[in-house]
Amino acid sequence: MKNLIVFVGSIVAIIAIFLVVFRIYTKSFSPQDTVTYESDSVTMEVKYSRPFIKDRVIFGELVPYGKVWRTGANEATVLTINQDLKINGKELKAGSYSVFTVPGKDYWQVMFNKETGQWGIDVFSQSANRDPEKDALVLQVKPIYTSNVFNQFTIALETMGDEVEMIMMWENTLIVVPFSIK
Repeated sequence: MKNLIVFVGSIVAIIAIFLVVFRIYTKSFSPQDTVTYESDSVTMEVKYSRPFIKDRVIFGELVPYGKVWRTGANEATVLTINQDLKINGKELKAGSYSVFTVPGKDYWQVMFNKETGQWGIDVFSQSANRDPEKDALVLQVKPIYTSNVFNQFTIALETMGDEVEMIMMWENTLIVVPFSIK
């Protein structure tokens, strides 16, 4: 019995070590980054992973149109805000949200989901690890296409008048989500 416990314990330890090494290895291809915005009353922070193009066609192939994307790589992208904000007239309460998107040629859906801390995709189904029942806000935005190529997925927070814009850039596509400060 003692040998069986030692054997099972060894197998569990090997699996745990493998999972940790695999996670570190996969994260090396898409480094994690944090972008912040601070004003007198508002603090916004986005934590996300930044994959590279690497000679791939991104939107429409690697990231299919019409399917939920984790919006980055590795863990789900997380937006944290310290106060209620409005996006296109819809309120997003203070807190932390996973950010998911559904890319499309003519418009994108952007979803702010109350569940955070999850790996961005389900390991078995390879689909986005998102529970739609936990969406706090879903909106549509038009993509902007440019001749510039963004080799690495990038999120920026920029001030534009009375708004803070969350700008997502990759390949030749920009998505702008305008947050109104109350």
